[in-house]
Amino acid sequence: MRTANIAFFVPHLGCPHRCSFCDQESISGREGAPTPQQVAEGCRRGLENRRRYQRMEIAFFGGSFTAIPRPQMLQLLEAAAPFVGPGRADGIRISTRPDAISGEVLEILRFYRVTAIELGAQSMDDQVLRRNGRGHTAAQVEAAAGAIRRGGFSLGLQMMTGLWGDSPQGAMETARRLIALGPQGVRIYPTVVLEGTRLDQARREGLYQPPGLEETIPLCAALLRLFDQAGIPVLRLGLHASPQVEKRMTGGCYHPALGELCRGRLLAEDALAAAQAAGIAPGPVVIQVAPAARSCLGGQKGIWKAFLAARGYPFVLEEDPALEGRQLRVRPAQTDPKKEDTP
Repeated sequence: MRTANIAFFVPHLGCPHRCSFCDQESISGREGAPTPQQVAEGCRRGLENRRRYQRMEIAFFGGSFTAIPRPQMLQLLEAAAPFVGPGRADGIRISTRPDAISGEVLEILRFYRVTAIELGAQSMDDQVLRRNGRGHTAAQVEAAAGAIRRGGFSLGLQMMTGLWGDSPQGAMETARRLIALGPQGVRIYPTVVLEGTRLDQARREGLYQPPGLEETIPLCAALLRLFDQAGIPVLRLGLHASPQVEKRMTGGCYHPALGELCRGRLLAEDALAAAQAAGIAPGPVVIQVAPAARSCLGGQKGIWKAFLAARGYPFVLEEDPALEGRQLRVRPAQTDPKKEDTP
């Protein structure tokens, strides 16, 4: 299904907390929240492309939508709501904090045709939440998620990896607890350390060592597998490509194609397991994948070719339109019909 968002960024205006990873520029709202007029105009322009998509939503991103001053929140919703309906947007999506959800807030959101709510859980370990200044507990995540689902909204959840005090085992446990809440989708954001944040200070003082790309890829591949097994789509893995992030980051895990790298790792692990399960002896193999998966396994400067070659399975990649998603087949290269037909 082709989907699209008419997206607006609402800075963390009114947020009562300064999380360890949050930079002061975002908190101060330097970029500025959209005006109601800008929201209306943005919706009009976005809906010009409505016929190209099966589903389209108006989305307010930023993480603290229901914590911004109430009059401003209502003005933004009032500007967007008229653009929801048959032949227009299918609904409004917002992201917010778990401790900024209440029965009253949900009634307001329902009135203004909000259909999906994403919660920034980040971790389900109270010690990690406290150390990183989140200002809410895991129990509040569970309570807010339950209220959202009972209210008939689509529930989305966001988690982070590599936070101060967290571990790969802790991230996997967070994922398991998020799965138990029954979200319709999740987003995974490995920690990126930005200059001027508390995490940056802790890094400089030697109190915190942010995981980099090498440690994060296998962890996020394992998280992808866990959510996939639970039937929960991962809507986003990693931050969007941003020159500002690249300029201001001082550590952590950032790559403009992080999601593809992690999915490539998953395919490489699957191919290795398939070869070993089939009793294929180490040596050249042919791996067949779905067309959409070719770049994940074969791209990124050949990183996964090197991964499998180091484990004894150098490979040639083929597409098979009959395969979907992460489906793949592995066979010894010497049984490749193309090579057998070569004189």
